[in-house]
Order: sequence, then structure tokens, then C-alpha cells
Amino acid sequence: MGEQGSSSSKKTVKTAKKVPAAESRTGLVRRARRINRELAEVYPYAHPELDFENPFQLLVATVLSAQTTDLRVNQTTPALFAKYPTPEDLAAANPEEVEEILRPCGFFRAKTRSVIGLSKALAEQFGGEVPGRLEDLVKLPGVGRKTAFVVLGNAFGRPGITVDTHFQRLVRRWQWTTETEPDKIEAAVGALFPKSEWTMLSHHVIFHGRRICHARKPACGACPIAPLCPAFGEGETDPEKARKLLKYEKGGFPGQRLKPPQAYLDAGGRPAPPLGAG
Repeated sequence: MGEQGSSSSKKTVKTAKKVPAAESRTGLVRRARRINRELAEVYPYAHPELDFENPFQLLVATVLSAQTTDLRVNQTTPALFAKYPTPEDLAAANPEEVEEILRPCGFFRAKTRSVIGLSKALAEQFGGEVPGRLEDLVKLPGVGRKTAFVVLGNAFGRPGITVDTHFQRLVRRWQWTTETEPDKIEAAVGALFPKSEWTMLSHHVIFHGRRICHARKPACGACPIAPLCPAFGEGETDPEKARKLLKYEKGGFPGQRLKPPQAYLDAGGRPAPPLGAG
């Protein structure tokens, strides 16, 4: 693989990355916070993209979202919660029946063990209520820090950073940190922002990662924070071509939720089609 013919008439354009020369700690903090402010303007309706009506539903949905899309989870959970609305119900469920419901989410046997196991723990140790403390949540089967912070931030209003694959990719592209382990990324990025901003920061970054700063081909030419990004040029820089890469509502496509928040709809976002539609 490689270029065909070194004397090709086609010029290889090398886009210089905008790496701040010996960026100071203060400079990094300022740049990181400016990126978050810019993203807040682009995604004023950023929110968790899992449908939920209570902490238990959010906890289960987040566990199910591993290695699949939020949309697939949102298409699956209505049947699950209709049949098993409480932790006690799910704790007493027949695993084979739960597996059949969860089959579309992938890894359905392991996920069935996790959601039944965490439901039993909630019923036996917490009176059927989802605890609002990190140290309690991470003891539940299938629940790690990422899942715990999703629940704490969005069901209890307690700040937390959600280090998913999008978050990890973007904060390294932006040179906020060089860490690769989720807990170290969480600590490094958390130190750049007031704690009160952590939950919404997570939503802004994840929204941007899903919609514009894609893993394989980021739409650099359509990115609102391009002037602040050291990785500008890793993706398509031509504005017209970049716009064709946009995903979800920025490209005219629906988001992940079947029942999104009203603010999302008011801002022009579109709900995902129900399972079997189209």
C-alpha cells in the first residue's frame, strides 16, 4: 500500500496540526474550556441518548448499551420494562425469556446475567431502589465507573464524567490528555473543568463524537471547533465533502432516542423511528 509513483502530479497536501507550541497548563485549561463552550452552543440540547423514565431504567439501559448503539437499546427496552417494570420483577425473571428480549442488543446472555444480577442486588441490598452513590453502584453486577457516572449525572444530578469510546477518542485528539486508561482519562479531564460542568461536558463531547468527529473519518471541514483542534486535518477538510459525512440531525438524520427530551425536539432534533419502521 502507499503512494503510486513518487513523481505523481497529484500533490500530497500535508495539513499542519495546530499543536500549541509548548502549551502551558493555563493555556490547556483555557483551550479546553473554550472548546466546551463552543460545543455547548452547537449542542444546546445535548442529553443522554438512552430512553429512560427512572433511575432503574437508565441503569439497565446503560448496561445494555455496551458494544451496541443506544438506538438498538431504545428499541429493545420498551418490551423489557413492560414485562419487568421493577428490580423485583427482573430479579425473579426467567433468564431464557429475558435473553429472548435482549437478543437484538448482542452479548445477550452476558447482559441477561448482568441485569438480573443487578436487579437481585437492588432488591436484596437496597430495597429495590437504585443507590445514588458511586461506591454502591460500582458493586452491582455489570456496573463500572462509566455506567455509574451516567446514572449519577442524569438520574440524580450528581456530576460525573462519562468516559466512553467517543470521549476517549476526542479528548486525546484535542490533546487534553495522553492517558489511555478510562479512570486516568477521567481524572485528567476532570481536573481541567469545574465539577459542576462534568455531566454536560460529557454530553457535549459524546454528541460531537457521534455527529462530527467520527472515529474513521472525522468531518474536519464542517467542525465548529476546528481552529482549536490540534488534530485538524486527520479527516476531510473540504467543507462540502465534510458536510456529506455529518451524522444524525446535523445531516438531516434522526438521533438515537425514540422519546427524546422536548428541548431536543424544539432545537430541531428528530426522534429515531420505532423498531420495524421504514
